[in-house]
Amino acid sequence: MALNLIKLCVGVSEIEELEQWIRDAKAGRDTLDHVTRMFPRRCEEIVPGGSLYWVIRGLILCRQPIAGLVAVKGRDGIERCRIDFKPKIVPVFPVPRRAFQGWRYLEADDAPRDLPKGVAAKGITAKMRRELSELGLL
Repeated sequence: MALNLIKLCVGVSEIEELEQWIRDAKAGRDTLDHVTRMFPRRCEEIVPGGSLYWVIRGLILCRQPIAGLVAVKGRDGIERCRIDFKPKIVPVFPVPRRAFQGWRYLEADDAPRDLPKGVAAKGITAKMRRELSELGLL
């Protein structure tokens, strides 16, 4: 099983905003990547098959498959890691997670399960999943 990463999705309130980011990237208005300061030492375990699990407003709500990890130099000359994503957002069963800085490794056994395809398609919005999770119903 692949190793995953987990990171706070700062400035995003709902999964729909991430989906808009993908649409913008496909239209050429944005890029489908995220640059972080630290490069994962265990990168061979992440690619191929790993995902970045996004924490949105205190809950792990979705994952995004990782296409690659690329070493890049910032304008300040410091080495960084560019995480390239596949253009797909996969909703997961919401799991509470406290705030933390940077990214963390997330073992496959500890990662939330994907929501069944029917759950996301039946009109249950991310906001409703969040509320149901907070009530202990999901």
